[in-house]
Amino acid sequence: MSKAERTRAFIIERTAPIFNKKGFAGTSLNDITAATGLTKGSIYGNFANKDEVALAVFDYNLNKLNTAVAIEFAKHTTAKEKLLVYAENYEKIFNLPFTEGGCPILNTAIEADDTHPDLKKRAAAAVLSWKNKLVQIIEEGVANKEFKTDVNAAELALSMIAMIEGGIMIAKLLGNANHFVVIMQSMKKMIQTL
Repeated sequence: MSKAERTRAFIIERTAPIFNKKGFAGTSLNDITAATGLTKGSIYGNFANKDEVALAVFDYNLNKLNTAVAIEFAKHTTAKEKLLVYAENYEKIFNLPFTEGGCPILNTAIEADDTHPDLKKRAAAAVLSWKNKLVQIIEEGVANKEFKTDVNAAELALSMIAMIEGGIMIAKLLGNANHFVVIMQSMKKMIQTL
């Protein structure tokens, strides 16, 4: 890795929690320089603008989240067990890489919806990729006779994503993590009845 690549990676890693917590609009260049100890010239010598930093940070945060999920998936073999990873371990996955700010997909989707088309595209692609992964797991479960044959994989995948992201939003908004736990218990029951 070249010095320039190391510097870019350093900036991304150090500013990832700030962007995740404050969002694109709330993160200033002063926040970036304070977190990195670099000058504005160093930041802009490695990134064209704040937009480029934000996109790289989103990719970094998404990769951390996906890696944490993949580690949990690797511990299981059946489709049902993999789906239950979300209901039983998502809070652990969610808290490990993102101690501050919450889910990067949710945060970015909400903030960028009407304000930042490029970030919105990244968040949308993340949700669609997540949906596709879930659909694949559900279809494997149907093929392996773990689930009923009439399960609508796309509908179930979107419902699970909505329950997870909605649960996070409600828990954060109301300041009560138990709301998320209750929603995950409902999702667990839903998965158990497939």
